[in-house]
Amino acid sequence: MNLEDWYRQDRLPHIYCAGCGNGTILNCTLRAVEELDYKQEETTFVSGIGCSSRASGYTSSDSLHTTHGRALAFATGLKLVKPRQHVIVFTGDGDCSAIGGNHFIHACRRNIDITVICMNNNIYGMTGGQGSPCTPYGAISTTTPYGMQEQPFDLCKVAEASGANYVARWTSFHVKELTEAIRVGLETPGLSFIEVMTQCPTSFGSKNKMRQVTQMLDMFRDNVVLKAKADRDATKGIQLSPEKFVVGQFVRRNNPPLGVEAAK
Repeated sequence: MNLEDWYRQDRLPHIYCAGCGNGTILNCTLRAVEELDYKQEETTFVSGIGCSSRASGYTSSDSLHTTHGRALAFATGLKLVKPRQHVIVFTGDGDCSAIGGNHFIHACRRNIDITVICMNNNIYGMTGGQGSPCTPYGAISTTTPYGMQEQPFDLCKVAEASGANYVARWTSFHVKELTEAIRVGLETPGLSFIEVMTQCPTSFGSKNKMRQVTQMLDMFRDNVVLKAKADRDATKGIQLSPEKFVVGQFVRRNNPPLGVEAAK
């Protein structure tokens, strides 16, 4: 099967804004699926509501476009009923960590055997550019016109602490590393969580002095710190500066997934 076979050609061209990184993430995901030789009839994509969640509708395998914040609840039910199905969830930072925050924590705690790809653009892009739980401190949004005054969630730390077997973070700039991380996540039993920092030039960049897509991609390139370096710096007492963020694999473990007996 060719990569193009995973796309619903009748739904193209997509509705994403020019310069949005979500299409890149979808492409990386389908490349990873293709590398593992998944079959369409054995694969289901699940999503909630938001820019990120439109991704499932562009795939030619079965998909569920569910209610806001509930993608993980639907995915859990699907996996328990059909334990041999490959279940992949697309979600956004607002969908996952705000209205869906409790589902996120408990899906990680249950360690259900699904792969969750969070497209984190630091904002509610579809509904007007409101601040989300992942909007950086000081950033401008329609609901924080004087700058965000709350500290953002670190979704990878939440996933790791809650029990996910695999946790990683990359950006839409790092397409090779991201594709590999998704592939490893798909191969890892239990819940795999891959956070992808992605550009939203329309709702986030335009309000935060990054109107050009290249400015946002340059920001990703220049501000990432590999986990190994971050760990070395931490042992020396060197703190990460506010604009920097860590990328790489945070955890990969072998705790038994929920429903593993049913799959035997």
